[in-house]
Amino acid sequence: MAHKTKKKIFNSTTKFLFLVVTIFLSIFAIKINLMSQNFEKLREKMVSEQLMTRDITSKVVLDAMLTVPRHLFVPEDIQDFAYIDRPLPIGLEQTISQPYIVAFMTQSLDPLPGMKILEIGTGSGYQAAILAQIGCEVYTIEIFDELVKNAKKVLSKLKYNNVKVKCGNGYIGWQEYAPFDAIIVTAAPDKIPEKLIEQLKDGGKMIIPVGNQNSVQSLKLLTKKDNEITEKDLLSVLFVPMLE
Repeated sequence: MAHKTKKKIFNSTTKFLFLVVTIFLSIFAIKINLMSQNFEKLREKMVSEQLMTRDITSKVVLDAMLTVPRHLFVPEDIQDFAYIDRPLPIGLEQTISQPYIVAFMTQSLDPLPGMKILEIGTGSGYQAAILAQIGCEVYTIEIFDELVKNAKKVLSKLKYNNVKVKCGNGYIGWQEYAPFDAIIVTAAPDKIPEKLIEQLKDGGKMIIPVGNQNSVQSLKLLTKKDNEITEKDLLSVLFVPMLE
């Protein structure tokens, strides 16, 4: 009799624990779903209020900004702020650029599916993800190994298999895969690195902030034609310095 009673109690306890775990997982799933829906609404608001009301008109850029989950590229404790109109810290004194700047720099390159693009300054991996979402073949270099690991992890999770990430010195570019249809630089050197100009395809474009880290920099658009470079100043910006 005692044995049967213990077995009955065990079965009841097991069923109760199973019920508790099931309820917990259901609540957790609902919470995750609500959070996902909330981030999607924030992303829609970001695109409609921060980009479309300014000068971002490229459909491929707007679609990419609407699709890529920006909150996954920032530290978990500040994910609620991922879609506001400002840069955010990602560690090691580096930042993820504000959404408008990401969209503006991307649009300036006139990206198309299949283009081979070099990015200097992987950071969180968000800019690379935007280009990958458009369908570009992205090669991105980051000097901090910790950021490389983090970016690879998120990009892999989101299945952006058209992105190659490496830890290295952005000043020397990535000769192995040159020339590139376009180059995007997300950190500011004092002057434009010659190696990057050399690795830019004839007819290609490079967008790069240039200037001292203690002052306002100039976001420049370079176009290479018949080995001649033309420069155009686009915006006054403030980026972290480009390190080597």
